[in-house]
Amino acid sequence: MKILITGFDPFGGEPINPALEAVKKLPDTIGGAQVIKLEIPTVFNKSLEKIEEAIQVHHPDVVVSIGQAGGRFGITPERVAINVDDARIEDNEGQQPVDSPVFEEGENAYFTNLPVKAMVAEMVKAGIPASLSNTAGTFVCNHVMYGILYMIHKHYPHMKGGFIHVPYIPQQVVTKGNMPSMSLEDITKGLEICLRTMSEVDEDLKVAAGTIC
Repeated sequence: MKILITGFDPFGGEPINPALEAVKKLPDTIGGAQVIKLEIPTVFNKSLEKIEEAIQVHHPDVVVSIGQAGGRFGITPERVAINVDDARIEDNEGQQPVDSPVFEEGENAYFTNLPVKAMVAEMVKAGIPASLSNTAGTFVCNHVMYGILYMIHKHYPHMKGGFIHVPYIPQQVVTKGNMPSMSLEDITKGLEICLRTMSEVDEDLKVAAGTIC
């Protein structure tokens, strides 16, 4: 099995992106799966172009992207991506689309086909704060998740794909006050658990993991 895992470069004025730093620290083989690491720009469209180029070169079985979600307490695999770009801030090339579809002919939403509930359960079992998320936002993270699932739906039906958000690391919250963070070591450990679960689990857990609001 081959797993293509991507991490964004820093954005929003941050000097570091824990998503990319954790991806860099992952081993090259996890649970018998070859791990292919890719840095992608926090840029609408260009990020997806780079991912599709890597898909055509490596022919992965799984594509998963990792992004920073400052303010979240734990690692959060995403359940669904929606067909809208609505950027509160500019991306790294100054683009700020508002109420634009990711793909005009795409579905309103696509659900991940990764075992996200099993991934959360395994992280929690290992002492890593984690939960299932039902929104990847409307910035480049959702854009990339939607784009990966769109490509799977249209061109690569054999593949699995999804997205995982990670919190800030401590050095990012020194001046932010009451903002949660997680050590880079724990983020990397959590992602390694996720990738191992992807390589070993075919059918997701049927357990409650929703939210009331």
